Amino acid sequence: MSARRAFVVALELAAVAVVLSLVVGQVLGQPVLLAFVETGSMAPTMEPGDGFVAIPAQLAGPPEEGDVVTFRAEELHGGGLTTHRVVGETESGYVTRGDANPFTDQDGEEPPVKDAQIVAVAWAPGGDVLVVPHLGTAVLAVQGVLGTVQRNLASMLGTRALLGPTGLGYVFAGAMGLLYVLDLLRESGNVKEKDDAERARERSTGRSVDLYLVGFALILVVGATSAMVAPGGTQEYGVVSAEFDSERPTVIPMGESGTVPYPVGNGGFVPVIAYLEPASEGIEVDPGQARLARGERVNATVTLHAPPETGYYRRFLVEHRYLALLPPSVIDSLYRLHPWAPIAAIDALLGGGFYLLGRALVGGGRVRTRRRSRGGRSSLGRRLGGLLPGRR
Repeated sequence: MSARRAFVVALELAAVAVVLSLVVGQVLGQPVLLAFVETGSMAPTMEPGDGFVAIPAQLAGPPEEGDVVTFRAEELHGGGLTTHRVVGETESGYVTRGDANPFTDQDGEEPPVKDAQIVAVAWAPGGDVLVVPHLGTAVLAVQGVLGTVQRNLASMLGTRALLGPTGLGYVFAGAMGLLYVLDLLRESGNVKEKDDAERARERSTGRSVDLYLVGFALILVVGATSAMVAPGGTQEYGVVSAEFDSERPTVIPMGESGTVPYPVGNGGFVPVIAYLEPASEGIEVDPGQARLARGERVNATVTLHAPPETGYYRRFLVEHRYLALLPPSVIDSLYRLHPWAPIAAIDALLGGGFYLLGRALVGGGRVRTRRRSRGGRSSLGRRLGGLLPGRR
């Protein structure tokens, strides 16, 4: 592969990765590499539709004053992801404010932001957020088109499997497969008889098999990551420390404790390993780990502690889950290293394994065509036959 062709392929893959990360991030409600703002509350730093590089909170560590963070708000805009700047810190959490707002979020009804609510920190090399103008505007348009395609295909085929994050992966995989077949048909119909030198030159400009393999591997990785990230996340419990007994499990007498069940299920085909851990004070969970077979469902017990003073208190629980494609001991060791380490290892296993298997079966080089073989087979037939093991 020439340096120029390698550069073009790298750009194509980067574009696919950017679109997938943004769209999947919107579907999951969790920024994946890139994110964007939809309102003008961060002007002039970021205008509506501007994008930024989103560093996961687990990798960025605790935010500092001046950092721009994306957090799961409780009251702002009806709840959901909000991107604002940290302007202070109290014993109850962080104080945040949009750059365009004259008052902090906590001057309104939004409680101080806990670490468990922060999902990403905007990358700010040199102290200024790296802004990608109008990136979000394009992503919303792509997301709208993909959502329409998913709904129409699901309705046409009578299945809900094409909806949601997993369905998005199916749509991408089907689209790439269709484009590959159309590319075969187009080239087989357009190639004319040329002399040997021209044919050699044509082969050198063919489309790289690696591009297709990497594209499909990327889709597989996105689907696997969605299956691990989407069902997990942070669970919030609002505890009322009261002077009286109540039948409600989250209304607890002062200084005492109550329990609530936390269901953990596996609706997929692959076994998963789930980790449950407290993300704030005043909460415990047992068991802290569960291995779930296909269709299995268990209940963990969450113990909530009420402070000795009356009031409303928030407690947080975080769930991390991983496809059981590695030995449990390996996943456990990686998890103790960092919660994202098992995801990276599993994605590398799936993506790298698919690519190596594809290279072993298909081989490398270029996808190329000939108009007619000596034996009368069409170029498309020869090419499809040439992809089988042992055929060259």
